[in-house]
Amino acid sequence: MDRCIVLVDAGYLLGAAASLLAGEPSRSRITVDHSALIQGLRERAESDTQQPLLRIYWFDGAPDRVPQPEHRRLRVMPRVTVRLGALTRSDGRWAQKGVDAAMHAELTELARNRACSDVVLVTGDGDLLPGMMAAKEHGVAVHLWAVQAADGDYNQSEDLVAEADERRVLDRVWITKAVRPKEFGGVCAPPPVPRPEIAAILSAPLPESALATTDRDGERPRPVTSAPSRNGSEERVPAAKGGVPTPKDLAALRSPAAPAAQAPASATLRWSSDKGWVDRPGVVGETPDAAAMPTLAQLTTAEQRWADREEDITTVGGDPYEVGQVFARRWVERLADRAQLQKLSGMYPRIPHRVDGELLRYAARFGLLAHKDDQIDEHDRYAIRAGFWREIDVRTTPENVPAGE
Repeated sequence: MDRCIVLVDAGYLLGAAASLLAGEPSRSRITVDHSALIQGLRERAESDTQQPLLRIYWFDGAPDRVPQPEHRRLRVMPRVTVRLGALTRSDGRWAQKGVDAAMHAELTELARNRACSDVVLVTGDGDLLPGMMAAKEHGVAVHLWAVQAADGDYNQSEDLVAEADERRVLDRVWITKAVRPKEFGGVCAPPPVPRPEIAAILSAPLPESALATTDRDGERPRPVTSAPSRNGSEERVPAAKGGVPTPKDLAALRSPAAPAAQAPASATLRWSSDKGWVDRPGVVGETPDAAAMPTLAQLTTAEQRWADREEDITTVGGDPYEVGQVFARRWVERLADRAQLQKLSGMYPRIPHRVDGELLRYAARFGLLAHKDDQIDEHDRYAIRAGFWREIDVRTTPENVPAGE
């Protein structure tokens, strides 16, 4: 068949790009525009092979083979098929398992079935050499692409390079059309400015007596920062080591051993949605209104649950902010008692405990809560809740409230 297929080893492509642009192979050091990257691969493949593209196969690893947000975005793109191997942790390092074997099997099967005339391989692993030789024996032209190495040399198996029919290096100019380093002063652009909504979630007002708390090592006071509040004003917060007071910081201020002058009269903890120091007259723990707030599961029919799953698979990309918005939109649209929406809006920034737990469990479907250290990423939590509150704000503005409510 006169068409081409591209097989991409994502670990090689993105790891080599990170080495080139950020100085180390960690993919956490780069930001990838997957739409631009896929379009660039397609255009280059069709130009090099002079054949129309049949499909791009994207091979990558994932913990327990659970698709991560980037995989969910990729697999709904036209002409893209995602194949996942396992991602395991050993001796403090992550390693892909099964990716090379899957690429080898796909390559030989495509060649045996004469599914294409040209195959583009974006990889550097010599384990694919037998598959490349088998494809050539079936009359398929094999194009091997490398990512420009940081030291100017090939970052591929020498045998693989020698066996390929055609070779090309994807240079820095091509790579930076879709990939950029996260650090300021990198090749492409400075890091993006955080969303104001996330900055609002990060804010945690404390009284003046706590604004110059000493650092954990007791050597110097923490600087005071400002963050926009929900109503547009600025709230002063003590910056912890990560820029945000931690639960331990606030717990220390509230401990019996803390001087009375240090104990804040009122402090709202944004680090966690429901567990924190929230002092309100006559209120202990969660309010009756919060405890009675319906969950999304209670508002969802079996038919809607099926439709939600289809939407999650096909259209929801998995960005934390987007996940929070989608959850809030569904909750609001299915809410019969609109007075509950106004009550929820008045509880900002605390999401009722049951609703918040359901929100985070929903986010877990997208792999947002499983990270390399098996810890919940706090910034993702901020973004998820910021997206939730942003959608609630939109739904409670006067112009968006139906007449008569």
